[in-house]
Amino acid sequence: MILIKRTLPLAIAFICGLLMIASFFIPHQFSENVYKEMVTTTRIIYAFAALIGLISLLRLHWKRIAFKREGYGFSLLFFVAFLFTLSAAIYNDGSWFFNQREHGGGYPLTIPWIYDYVFLPAGATMFSILAFFIASASFRTFRARTLPATLLLLAATVVMLGRVPIGSYLSDHLPILAAWLMDVPNAAVKRAIFIGVALGVISTSLRIIFGIERTYLGGE
Repeated sequence: MILIKRTLPLAIAFICGLLMIASFFIPHQFSENVYKEMVTTTRIIYAFAALIGLISLLRLHWKRIAFKREGYGFSLLFFVAFLFTLSAAIYNDGSWFFNQREHGGGYPLTIPWIYDYVFLPAGATMFSILAFFIASASFRTFRARTLPATLLLLAATVVMLGRVPIGSYLSDHLPILAAWLMDVPNAAVKRAIFIGVALGVISTSLRIIFGIERTYLGGE
């Protein structure tokens, strides 16, 4: 039992990790074939993981409805939307939709129709509301109490004015300065962040490959 729960997953992670590393650094047809097979296997695992995630999500909302916990009305709405989308996927795979669109036809119950007229407007509404929270947080953050906060406030003001037409009316140098701030200091900071993220990914990957990091096995 310990072999199946501990040793076997660690051995699989070790072998797969070494194979993926070797496929990038060994220029050989065998390495390319191994990489393709690993990518295909990963996609299959993703599909099963998505199915498990869907089942877990359905169970979560079903328990919330069964026990009438706080916010169970949103769980009811989730099931309605889920069944509506599932029926659309079963009813039509979308090919009829695209054929009708090309010939100027109507819009039946299809996944593209739901995406264009339900998902996108809902996403736009959510991000529109989120903009007010961002503006409120920015107002609290950009208070010039310290030197770094003052520099951040000045840079944000220049960038915002340089990206709108009123900035050009105020000064011809504002758009140029805003572009310089985005291309030079901002790009330098982004590169530093990406380098840090890459080092973190490498260290975490090595910890998983060599069995140091075992949280994915469950437990502590």
